[in-house]
Parts: sequence; structure tokens; C-alpha cells
Amino acid sequence: MLQNNEINLLPEEVSEKIAAGEVVDRPLSIVKELVENSIDAGSDNIVVEIKNGGKTYIRVTDNGAGIPAKDVGKAFQRHATSKIRSTADLDRIRTLGFRGEALTSIAAVSKVEIITKTVADKAGIRMVLEGGKTLEESPVGCSDGTTIIVTDLFYNTPARLKFMKTDGAEGSLIIDFVSKMALAYPDIRFRMINNGTVLFSTRGKGGVHSNILTIYSKQIGDRLIEIDETDGDYRVQAFISPPDTTRPNRRGQVYFVNGRSVSNRILETAVSAAYQERIAQGRCPLIYLFLTVPPDRVDVNIHPNKREVRFDDNDRVSRFVTNALNQGLQTRAGLPSLQIKDPFREKTKVESAQEKPVVIDVSDAQVDIKSILSTIRDEQKVSDREVSDNRVFTIEDEEADYRSTVYDTPADDHRNTLRLDELKPLGSIFATYILAVDEEHFYLIDQHAAHERVFYEKLLSQFQQEEKNTQLLLTPTILETTPAIANSTDLWIDQLLKMGFSIEPFGVKAFRIKGIPSFMELNQAMSFLDGFMGDIETAGPVMDEKKLGKIITSACKSAVKANDALSMDEIRRLLKDLSEAENPLSCPHGRPTILVLSAQDIERLFKRA
Repeated sequence: MLQNNEINLLPEEVSEKIAAGEVVDRPLSIVKELVENSIDAGSDNIVVEIKNGGKTYIRVTDNGAGIPAKDVGKAFQRHATSKIRSTADLDRIRTLGFRGEALTSIAAVSKVEIITKTVADKAGIRMVLEGGKTLEESPVGCSDGTTIIVTDLFYNTPARLKFMKTDGAEGSLIIDFVSKMALAYPDIRFRMINNGTVLFSTRGKGGVHSNILTIYSKQIGDRLIEIDETDGDYRVQAFISPPDTTRPNRRGQVYFVNGRSVSNRILETAVSAAYQERIAQGRCPLIYLFLTVPPDRVDVNIHPNKREVRFDDNDRVSRFVTNALNQGLQTRAGLPSLQIKDPFREKTKVESAQEKPVVIDVSDAQVDIKSILSTIRDEQKVSDREVSDNRVFTIEDEEADYRSTVYDTPADDHRNTLRLDELKPLGSIFATYILAVDEEHFYLIDQHAAHERVFYEKLLSQFQQEEKNTQLLLTPTILETTPAIANSTDLWIDQLLKMGFSIEPFGVKAFRIKGIPSFMELNQAMSFLDGFMGDIETAGPVMDEKKLGKIITSACKSAVKANDALSMDEIRRLLKDLSEAENPLSCPHGRPTILVLSAQDIERLFKRA
């Protein structure tokens, strides 16, 4: 209980530490803010170095525009920024940073050294700050651009230190972030140094796909499906895994909106919808997704960390992304392939070189900016050889101020449409698997899974076309909601009425349910409503799980079984029906219906290629 109710203004050092807590909560926050500033400054070469997970040492160096000497001190004042001028600018933000809080917050809880120079200045300037206070300021000779060194994070707020994770865990968060930024900005050369070891160095000339090969893995990169779709001012570019390449969590999913790394439920839900019935429950695909929307149709001014965004039209974004991914998954690249390793293959020099980390000696005493920004030709040779044969195309966006992105496509033609009705059936083996070919591929088709998919979609279509009749309840039941949901009935009540619910307001935050859809039981309907109310924003088309389960079971029982021999006419009919299915590449349980082996794969097996 308050002992003194007198209101006082907080001292500046206290208010700054409180404000800094919203922007800087761990080393990752500092790296994120500094890297985004470097990108906004027009850099094409960015070096990130950390020690001890960033707790004791962070250095970010770029060759961007730099800060004029007269403005360096001003840059560390709260709400000082060069990126917006008026309230109207908040409705069309085109830069990654805009709040003017980052440098002030970083300096308030650490020791900071900045060395910066613009092209117009003959010499650079060096400034040292501690706890937000300037200790030194002097001219210095340096290259164009900016280097910021942050040491002893939270030295003046030691209570914050105990909430940080281990050095390895904090460092991994930073490395993961820089890796994602390198994908989104392939025209920028990124170097990531951890405790003196260069973890990766991108070319700065390639595309997203080549950076995936450099940063992540060639095995993953070679299997990704390329997506590039537009809808008016909306554009989605992505590299996604086929249904047979998944992980048990979302760690392999990267989302960017207008060049900004985000965490967004709308995008995650759209991806899940695209992969529904294609992958097993509990598995997640690999996604590298870059969405471009008009700046005035997305709000990035949600939280100081700028990780959250809100779209003006969630439904449009969700439908657009889901449809774009569906088109990619329906191509031949979406088919599971027979992965057969060659036991006689030896690793190439390039692969061997990739496995060896490059170790450099990093001196704490002196910052050699020219050395940091110099090209490391030895590191670049490996990645240059890897992607030299790749085709390149450029994204042109005249309106966006964030950097245009250069993508290169994987070697395989992922846009080649699969036409199952045009395959030439050869027969079947084991009375279970259909054999078929086209000019360049050999296919194995599971007749039971294929028939199951055909029956399932027919039954599902019948269900969806049913008139949603309502069964009235003998005794109406009451549904309690939050005041916020009760106040936004225009967003959801019409959906429930169309489904067959009879619902009306009953008090300030309660609703009376007088009828439910005829295909639901009361406990199913109430369970559905609880989930629906808890997820108003992302609720999609309704399908009762038990009803869906019955449809799948019915389709499974109706489909031909293994060991049921089919005639050639029956095989051709099945391929035609499967080609007309909305999702012909997997059964309702997520198992593949088709496997493919290319002519080149077969030649390699016989040592002909």
C-alpha cells in the first residue's frame, strides 16, 4: 500500500532505464536494432560480431551512409530519428526503424562506442557513452559507414542479468536472426562472427536460394519449392518444403513482411491451411516466406520490438498466401521423391571446405574498420562455385524503400505443372502400386491412398453443399464471452448464423443459443463455440472434427484396398479422377499418394550420369 501519495517526476536515469526495458531485454534486441539501422542506412556490407552470447561484447559494422558529426550526439537522444517527420508517416512506414528509441535505450543499459563517417565528412567521429552519458568525443580516421560496439550489457541493472539464458542460448538467438536477415537481403553481404569464429559469410550478390545453401544446408535447399505469386499490390515469394520434408516444430519457418522479420499468426495459419491433409499431424513444413504489401495496408507500430504487424485485411492476406502455396504444392516439385544415397560417392572439396569453420583472431584493443569491411575472397570462393550456374531474376518495386530482393531459382523446374491424367500407365505391382511414366519421370502411385483421396473429396463436397439446417434446443443454453467479443458481433455473428446456429444477445456479455447445426451434438457445438470465440481473428471455414473423421473413415472404407487388382481401364479412370482432386498428392491422413523418380535419378543409379 502506498505510504506517500505525492506525485513526483522520475529522475532521467530512472525513466530511461524503464523505457529501455521495452526495447532492450536481451542481447538479441541490440543486434536487431543495430542491423536494421545498418540496412536503413543503405549498407551492402554488414558484419556482426558477438562474444559470450552478446552479454559482454557486440559489434555491428556497416558501410552505409554514416551519421554526420554534428548529429552523433543527437542520435542518442530519445525520439531522435531521421526516418519519419510527421504523424502521417506512421501510416506508410518504409524503413525498418522509425521510433527513435533504439540507440538511447541501448546506451542507457550498457557501455557504447560509436565510430562513424559520412561521404561528405573528411574525418569520422568517435564517441564513448556509459549509462547514456557521453564520456569521450573526438575526430578519428575511418572508412565511410558506422561501427557500434556495445559492452557490459546491463552492468548498471544487474537484476536483469539473472533473467538471461546461457551464453550459447543467447548467442543462438542472435545467429538465427542474422541468418534470417541474410535471406531477406541477399544483395547485402553479411558476416557473422561468434567468439572469433566466422560462422557464415554470404556473397551479397546472390539470391535467397543461394543463401539458404550457404547458411542452412544444401540438402534442404535443393528440395525447396519456389513460389512467386502476385495479386494486385500484394506479392508473396517463398521457398517451401515438399510435404515429405517436415520438422516437429516451427523453428524452420521464416516470415518477412515488407523486409521486416515478423511473428504473425495470420501467416502461420495460412501456411497450416495450405499443408492441411498433406503432412502428418504435429509436423511442420520448412517455410521461407517474404510477403510484400502496400505500406498503408499494414501496421508495424504495434510494439517497440517491431516484431508484430497487423494487416488491414486479414482474410485477403490469408487467402492469398494459402492459394499461392497450394499452387506450388500442386506442381511436380510437391511430389515426394525417392531419396537413394550413392554409397560410392565421395565428398567434394567444396563440401569438405564448408564443414570447416574459419577462425580469425579478433583484437579487442583496436577496431580496424577497413579490415572488417574488406572482402574475404577465400570464404567467397566456395559459395561462388556453388551458385555460379543458377539462374537469377530480380524483384523490382519502385514504391518500396526497403531493399529490392534478388532471388535465384533452384536447378529443377518447380513450376512444371503435374498432369496426372496425361501419365501413361504401365500396370501395377503387388496389386497395390500403379506404375506410370511421362517423358522424364517414373511414378509409383498407391492405389488405396489415391482412391481414398478421390472418395474423400466427393464426400466432403457433398457435406459442404448441404443446407445448414438448424435443430432447435428444448432448453436454450447461455454462452458467456468477454466484453470485447460481445462488442464486436459484426465480426463473427453472421458466420455462426450461416453455419446453422441460432444465437442472440442475452445481457452485456452473454449470448443465448437457441439452436445448433443439425450435424452437431450439443457438446460438440458448445466445444466448437468456445474455440471459435477464443480465436475470432483467425477462425476459418468450419468443419466439425467428428464429422470430418466420419467422412475420412467412410472414404477409407470405400476405397480400393491393397491387393485389389485393377484393370488398365480402372487405372486410367483412377488417374483421371485423382487429377481432378483439389489435393491429389496426399490422402486425407497426410500420407503421399504418389512417389516420383526422374530419368536422371535412374541414370545415376546405373552409373550412366
